[in-house]
Amino acid sequence: MAEVTVGVRGRVLEVVLKRGKVNAIDAATSRALGAAFLRLQEDDALSVGIVTAEGRFFSAGWDLKAAQDGEDPEADMGPGGFAGLTEFWDLTKPVIAAVNGTALGGGFELALAADMIVAAEGVEFGLPETSIGLVPDSGGVIRLPRRLPRAVAMEMLMTARRAGAEELLRWGVINAVVPADALMAQARALADRVAACAPLSLRAVKEIARATEGLGERDAFALMRAGGLEAYARLYDSADAKEGVAAVMEKRSPVWTGR
Repeated sequence: MAEVTVGVRGRVLEVVLKRGKVNAIDAATSRALGAAFLRLQEDDALSVGIVTAEGRFFSAGWDLKAAQDGEDPEADMGPGGFAGLTEFWDLTKPVIAAVNGTALGGGFELALAADMIVAAEGVEFGLPETSIGLVPDSGGVIRLPRRLPRAVAMEMLMTARRAGAEELLRWGVINAVVPADALMAQARALADRVAACAPLSLRAVKEIARATEGLGERDAFALMRAGGLEAYARLYDSADAKEGVAAVMEKRSPVWTGR
């Protein structure tokens, strides 16, 4: 059985992790996930991706058995880094994590690397690395303090405390928490709303948000207006921008071409 399966539904790419009881991720699995996200990036017919998993775990993160058996922690994880997404800096299309079960370590880091998170009720998230002599260096130690109040993030990082989906929803880390049997319907509905928007606009939003993260407002505006952001620079002269205005004036739904 393939450990990573990929399917297409309309303009949505669905990526499913299927790797044993806890969906642990080794280098080969990272490369397979990276190949799926690269397909999302390169296929103009796709606007958004969903990443999810089968079983009781979304992912327990790094495959410690593979490491114990000799896999080098510096092994080639592919261009997207660990789990194919945590360092995929050139990905300009949005990704939704549909977290079906426990997300620990690199599993939580994979979810944090997505643009939106939908989780099943009762799911727990955690970064246990410090409790086993490691550091969550595939994004956890960097991204979590940017999503949570610093004190809460540092508590989770430094005590290995798990947080439930409902707690992270209150902090705004998660977009929605739903019954497990409604998870994919919720994720797909969200993806369909994203896919209904202009593809070039989606790329520009992600590009601007990523490029200006951490900047003050004035500096962020200056960077955005400087002309160096490719997707944003081409947006207003695009056919889709003209189509969007025409659709509003003609009171019809726009037909996007991605050009």
